[in-house]
Amino acid sequence: MKRVEIEQRCEALVQPILDVHEFELWDVEYVKEGANYYLRVYADKPGGITIDDCVTISRALEAKLDAEDFIEEAYILEVSSPGLGRPLKRERDFARSLGSSVEVKLYKPINQQKEFTGILKSYTDDMVVLESEETELELKRSDIALIRLAFDF
Repeated sequence: MKRVEIEQRCEALVQPILDVHEFELWDVEYVKEGANYYLRVYADKPGGITIDDCVTISRALEAKLDAEDFIEEAYILEVSSPGLGRPLKRERDFARSLGSSVEVKLYKPINQQKEFTGILKSYTDDMVVLESEETELELKRSDIALIRLAFDF
Protein backbone atom coordinates (compact mmCIF):
# COMPACT_ATOMS: atom_id res chain seq x y z
CA MET A 1 0.00 0.00 0.00
CA LYS A 2 1.32 3.45 -0.90
CA ARG A 3 2.11 6.19 1.61
CA VAL A 4 -0.71 8.43 0.37
CA GLU A 5 -3.26 5.62 0.67
CA ILE A 6 -2.13 4.85 4.23
CA GLU A 7 -2.41 8.52 5.18
CA GLN A 8 -5.89 8.79 3.64
CA ARG A 9 -7.18 5.66 5.37
CA CYS A 10 -5.73 6.79 8.68
CA GLU A 11 -7.32 10.22 8.24
CA ALA A 12 -10.69 8.55 7.66
CA LEU A 13 -10.24 6.50 10.85
CA VAL A 14 -9.08 9.36 13.07
CA GLN A 15 -11.55 12.04 11.93
CA PRO A 16 -14.57 10.62 13.82
CA ILE A 17 -12.45 10.37 16.98
CA LEU A 18 -11.44 14.01 16.65
CA ASP A 19 -15.00 15.11 15.88
CA VAL A 20 -16.31 13.55 19.11
CA HIS A 21 -13.77 15.52 21.15
CA GLU A 22 -14.04 18.69 19.02
CA PHE A 23 -10.38 18.49 17.98
CA GLU A 24 -9.15 19.57 14.58
CA LEU A 25 -7.04 17.37 12.32
CA TRP A 26 -3.99 19.26 11.12
CA ASP A 27 -2.16 16.52 9.24
CA VAL A 28 -1.41 12.81 8.93
CA GLU A 29 1.92 11.56 7.66
CA TYR A 30 3.43 8.14 7.14
CA VAL A 31 7.21 8.30 6.81
CA LYS A 32 10.29 6.12 7.07
CA GLU A 33 13.11 7.53 9.16
CA GLY A 34 16.15 5.32 9.42
CA ALA A 35 14.98 1.78 10.01
CA ASN A 36 11.58 2.79 11.46
CA TYR A 37 8.23 3.75 9.97
CA TYR A 38 6.19 6.43 11.73
CA LEU A 39 2.49 7.15 11.45
CA ARG A 40 2.05 10.68 12.78
CA VAL A 41 -1.22 12.40 13.50
CA TYR A 42 -1.20 16.12 14.25
CA ALA A 43 -4.28 17.50 15.99
CA ASP A 44 -5.19 20.79 17.62
CA LYS A 45 -7.98 22.58 19.43
CA PRO A 46 -8.60 26.15 20.55
CA GLY A 47 -6.20 26.85 23.39
CA GLY A 48 -3.91 24.03 22.31
CA ILE A 49 -3.97 20.27 22.60
CA THR A 50 -2.71 18.59 25.79
CA ILE A 51 -0.77 15.40 26.37
CA ASP A 52 -3.94 13.82 27.78
CA ASP A 53 -5.76 14.74 24.55
CA CYS A 54 -3.00 13.06 22.53
CA VAL A 55 -3.26 9.92 24.68
CA THR A 56 -7.05 9.83 24.16
CA ILE A 57 -6.65 10.10 20.39
CA SER A 58 -3.79 7.60 20.29
CA ARG A 59 -5.64 4.91 22.24
CA ALA A 60 -8.82 5.21 20.20
CA LEU A 61 -6.94 5.30 16.89
CA GLU A 62 -4.69 2.40 17.87
CA ALA A 63 -7.76 0.21 18.42
CA LYS A 64 -9.15 1.12 15.00
CA LEU A 65 -5.79 0.59 13.28
CA ASP A 66 -5.44 -2.84 14.92
CA ALA A 67 -8.94 -3.80 13.78
CA GLU A 68 -8.38 -2.62 10.19
CA ASP A 69 -4.76 -3.92 10.02
CA PHE A 70 -4.00 -2.37 6.61
CA ILE A 71 -0.38 -1.28 7.23
CA GLU A 72 2.03 -4.09 6.38
CA GLU A 73 5.18 -2.70 8.00
CA ALA A 74 5.72 -2.35 11.73
CA TYR A 75 5.32 1.33 12.63
CA ILE A 76 5.33 3.73 15.53
CA LEU A 77 2.15 5.75 16.09
CA GLU A 78 2.69 9.31 17.27
CA VAL A 79 -0.07 11.80 18.07
CA SER A 80 0.93 15.39 18.79
CA SER A 81 0.32 19.07 18.31
CA PRO A 82 1.43 20.48 14.96
CA GLY A 83 3.74 22.82 16.92
CA LEU A 84 4.41 26.53 16.70
CA GLY A 85 5.98 26.56 13.25
CA ARG A 86 3.27 24.45 11.69
CA PRO A 87 3.42 24.11 7.91
CA LEU A 88 0.48 25.17 5.76
CA LYS A 89 -0.49 22.30 3.49
CA ARG A 90 -4.22 22.25 2.94
CA GLU A 91 -6.67 24.87 1.80
CA ARG A 92 -8.11 25.14 5.30
CA ASP A 93 -4.61 25.80 6.70
CA PHE A 94 -4.24 28.78 4.37
CA ALA A 95 -7.76 30.04 5.13
CA ARG A 96 -7.18 29.87 8.88
CA SER A 97 -3.82 31.65 8.52
CA LEU A 98 -4.98 34.68 6.50
CA GLY A 99 -3.68 37.80 8.24
CA SER A 100 -1.02 35.85 10.13
CA SER A 101 2.74 36.14 9.80
CA VAL A 102 4.24 33.32 7.72
CA GLU A 103 7.69 32.19 6.64
CA VAL A 104 8.19 31.03 3.08
CA LYS A 105 11.14 29.03 1.74
CA LEU A 106 11.52 28.69 -2.01
CA TYR A 107 13.13 26.00 -4.12
CA LYS A 108 14.95 28.62 -6.21
CA PRO A 109 15.92 32.17 -5.22
CA ILE A 110 14.11 35.28 -6.40
CA ASN A 111 16.52 38.22 -6.57
CA GLN A 112 19.09 36.11 -4.71
CA GLN A 113 16.67 35.44 -1.84
CA LYS A 114 15.08 32.08 -0.96
CA GLU A 115 13.38 32.97 2.34
CA PHE A 116 10.64 35.53 2.95
CA THR A 117 8.53 36.52 5.93
CA GLY A 118 5.32 38.49 5.73
CA ILE A 119 1.61 38.63 6.39
CA LEU A 120 -0.44 36.13 4.38
CA LYS A 121 -2.76 38.48 2.47
CA SER A 122 -4.35 36.04 0.03
CA TYR A 123 -3.87 32.77 -1.79
CA THR A 124 -5.20 30.76 -4.69
CA ASP A 125 -4.41 27.28 -5.93
CA ASP A 126 -1.51 28.81 -7.88
CA MET A 127 -0.35 31.87 -5.92
CA VAL A 128 0.39 33.17 -2.42
CA VAL A 129 0.45 36.90 -1.69
CA LEU A 130 2.57 38.19 1.20
CA GLU A 131 2.62 41.71 2.55
CA SER A 132 5.85 42.93 4.07
CA GLU A 133 7.23 46.39 4.70
CA GLU A 134 4.65 48.16 2.55
CA THR A 135 5.15 45.86 -0.45
CA GLU A 136 3.23 42.89 -1.73
CA LEU A 137 5.02 39.84 -3.02
CA GLU A 138 3.28 37.29 -5.25
CA LEU A 139 4.79 33.83 -5.13
CA LYS A 140 3.86 30.83 -7.25
CA ARG A 141 2.81 27.92 -5.06
CA SER A 142 4.85 25.58 -7.26
CA ASP A 143 7.99 27.55 -6.28
CA ILE A 144 7.33 27.18 -2.54
CA ALA A 145 9.26 24.44 -0.75
CA LEU A 146 7.74 25.28 2.66
CA ILE A 147 5.28 27.80 4.03
CA ARG A 148 4.58 27.86 7.75
CA LEU A 149 3.37 30.09 10.51
CA ALA A 150 6.12 32.40 11.73
CA PHE A 151 6.73 32.80 15.42
CA ASP A 152 8.69 35.36 17.40
CA PHE A 153 10.52 34.82 20.66
